[in-house]
Amino acid sequence: MQTPTLRDVADAAGVHPATASRALNPATRGLVNAETARRVMKVAEGLGYRPNPIARGLKTSKSGTVGLVIPDLTNPLFPPIVRGIEDVLEPAGYSGLIVNTDNDPQRESAQIELLRSRQVEGLIVATALIDHPLLARLRREGVPMVMVNRRPDGVDLPSITPDDAAGIELAVAHLVALGHTRIGHLAGPLTTSTGVARRRAFRNAVRDRDLDGDPALVVTCEHWTEESGADALRELLDRRPDVTAVVAGNDLIALGCYDVFAERGIACPDRISVVGFNDMPFLDKLAPPLTTISVPHQQIGAEAARMLLDAIAEPDRAARSVLLPLSLVLRGSTAPPQRAG
Repeated sequence: MQTPTLRDVADAAGVHPATASRALNPATRGLVNAETARRVMKVAEGLGYRPNPIARGLKTSKSGTVGLVIPDLTNPLFPPIVRGIEDVLEPAGYSGLIVNTDNDPQRESAQIELLRSRQVEGLIVATALIDHPLLARLRREGVPMVMVNRRPDGVDLPSITPDDAAGIELAVAHLVALGHTRIGHLAGPLTTSTGVARRRAFRNAVRDRDLDGDPALVVTCEHWTEESGADALRELLDRRPDVTAVVAGNDLIALGCYDVFAERGIACPDRISVVGFNDMPFLDKLAPPLTTISVPHQQIGAEAARMLLDAIAEPDRAARSVLLPLSLVLRGSTAPPQRAG
């Protein structure tokens, strides 16, 4: 059975092929009379017509695709970001091609070249690295890009990020209000802008309140993982067994704290309170449920997609950066410190 063509659809609907093409493309459908567009779509569905994006791309020099560069697809914070991106791309007639880099610069470079070979019109990059010469090169080559959730140093690119400093401030203020004065921080990797920003914000929040600023109360994790969080808390407790509360760099690091609480028989929040960062799914199912900083990940993805579509439409548009406000989600992992005696 022969595959129906665009001309078949146009002939059956009684319109010019160019009109049929516009009616079947969500990005140009508004240029066609609404009744005509509905008729064309109904005919196309009846014939079993499927648009050929490759053929359309050859004709228009536009692929209708963008690349989504994700450092770790197993991290639960990224699926809602991707969902937000898709919510904006789809009505605009675009689709996303997702690649996972495993935080490996060589893999990232290879995956981005693969995306470019597929003629993506732009990139949304959730890179974790501060030092990122590849992004600088892509910028020089004029590739439309938007940074999501993180910002590398020295590259002037549009970005949409959570207000990390304000989020850490909320966490520390909450613990101080409960009466904690010896608060530790399990920082994310200092090779990432998020790790650096949240660590700096923690030090500032502690200093501004004249709390215990012992450097031993800050331990840096090698990775944004549960295992690294557990290792960091063990180190913190060995250094400062008197710590009564912990601000974790993210929720996965906070999960590592729960592992150490179990292995050392530490009651949370009676002995140690803990606050996470991100509000990833299922934290309310933990025992105790995790108090955390909520990040609007789906909104981040949606805004990143809007920024990229703007950059594709206007390549000379000045780069802009957006910080999204965060909120504290109170659950059962924080409480006033136990009083001696």
